[in-house]
Amino acid sequence: MNQPGAPAGQNRNAKDRRVTMYRNGSIYTAADPFATAMVVDGDTVAWVGSEQAATSIADSSMEIIDLRGALLAPGFVDSHAHLTETGLALSGLNLTAARSAKELLDAVAAATAGGSGSILGHGWDDTAWHDSALPTLEEIERAAGGRLVYLSRIDVHSALVSPSLALAADLDGLDGFSGSSRVVRAAHSAARLTARQFPASERRAYQERALQEAASHGYVALAEMSAPHICGPDDLRMAASWNDEGNSPEILPYWGELASSAEHAQSILEGLGTGVLGLAGDLNMDGSIGSRTAALIDDYADAPGHRGSLYLSVDDAARHLAATSQLGIQAGFHVIGDAGLDAVLSALDAAAAEVGEQRIRAAGHRLEHVEMADQSAVDRLAKYSITVSVQPGFDAAWGAPGGLYDQRLGGRSKAMNPFASFYASGVPIAFGSDSPVTPLRPWSSVRACLEHSNPDQRISARAAFLGHTRAGWRAAKHRNPLMGQLVPGAPASFAVWEAEELMVQVADSRVQSWSTDPRARTPLLPALDTGSDPRCLQTVREGQELFAHENLRA
Repeated sequence: MNQPGAPAGQNRNAKDRRVTMYRNGSIYTAADPFATAMVVDGDTVAWVGSEQAATSIADSSMEIIDLRGALLAPGFVDSHAHLTETGLALSGLNLTAARSAKELLDAVAAATAGGSGSILGHGWDDTAWHDSALPTLEEIERAAGGRLVYLSRIDVHSALVSPSLALAADLDGLDGFSGSSRVVRAAHSAARLTARQFPASERRAYQERALQEAASHGYVALAEMSAPHICGPDDLRMAASWNDEGNSPEILPYWGELASSAEHAQSILEGLGTGVLGLAGDLNMDGSIGSRTAALIDDYADAPGHRGSLYLSVDDAARHLAATSQLGIQAGFHVIGDAGLDAVLSALDAAAAEVGEQRIRAAGHRLEHVEMADQSAVDRLAKYSITVSVQPGFDAAWGAPGGLYDQRLGGRSKAMNPFASFYASGVPIAFGSDSPVTPLRPWSSVRACLEHSNPDQRISARAAFLGHTRAGWRAAKHRNPLMGQLVPGAPASFAVWEAEELMVQVADSRVQSWSTDPRARTPLLPALDTGSDPRCLQTVREGQELFAHENLRA
């Protein structure tokens, strides 16, 4: 048995080391499926074991936390998030409850009466409206009293704008602006960047708000997916700077800018001046299903003759993949539609022909979303060891019969988000929220995997949990292979959860769907069929407490 304070490969001042014992709970660890206690020495897991052993090694120098039956498990990693936009959505005008243009305009008018300056809102979804007609520029102008207005759609791939913003962003003549209130593609990017020209102090406050939200829901890390069409490099540098402070979830920074050669890629990285993990993330190959900008092979079911847009050529994408592979860094693309995925796969073939398949695989490239992939495409992703970063909340929000996917795609919607197919074919998979598109609620995301709208694509709670924890670190090629585990010597990054019941849950309706039998030697997870998420009691990143509920030490 490893004793507390066992060598952990860390050089810490003994005076600053803090030792904490957690006991009388359930520890999610591969080291001991029956563990009920854990000791943290400074920033490292020092020991896990039984209650009897915990009694024998506890001493007065330790802080003892009685879990009272709570679950202590590796902290969540969100593989795709946007800090500033999440903070804005949490602080700004929430339009998720709007069910018509009138309700949206009423919300804008109420916000106008409540203050001054720009009106920034998020979350409207016309597929959930009684009448899908959008408000006109003139109607937004009247509701806002002439103030600048930017209202992002739930998918953040289109927005409604006011005439004042259209003028300030010089939208006339840009692709995606037709003179109406709705903007997409280049016009949307211009409107978003113009509307969000914040002073540094305000931007920091938005990021801090997002990080607090994440910590309170058990996240110990978030992959920040920045790109020039979303924000400037200063936004990414500020996000990465939180890592220096150590009192927030770790930021895994990505920058989605196209490189034409290895030298160009290197110059982009040097210009950013921060520890960017790759030129990946929201480098858009296409758009979104909801805004009808995802590139499809066949027409949208509710817009005959319309198939979305490719934002990059195959040649451009191939040069980007070849350049980053030569440097040994991650590349990646935002890709949702099947035509978009075909373009990326063709680019992978072309890049492999130039630099070799082994360099492509070794770079650990990743794709974001990949919602429409048939088995042939899945097999090609596996061939190149491409990690797929997916968002289970998308299916939960839009995958039901009559939902957004059904409206936009008809029968094709049944093949969306093929999680089980990815797993079965050996495609590395990691989970995230794309916050603010879906909220930072990790257990809801795990539940969405169990309850996928297509029963054939459901996966077990354990697979989903690993996709939200250990797999997130692997997707970012983290240098420490023990991240996402709670074993002696691993970084002490975890969350404590108050749950009604713990069990083993599988997604196959043909077998028993749950078990509490410890003889299975499978670590237990919260029961997610109760309709409510477990409550986070504490979040710790490498020994640093990020969040603590008042009940933790009560």
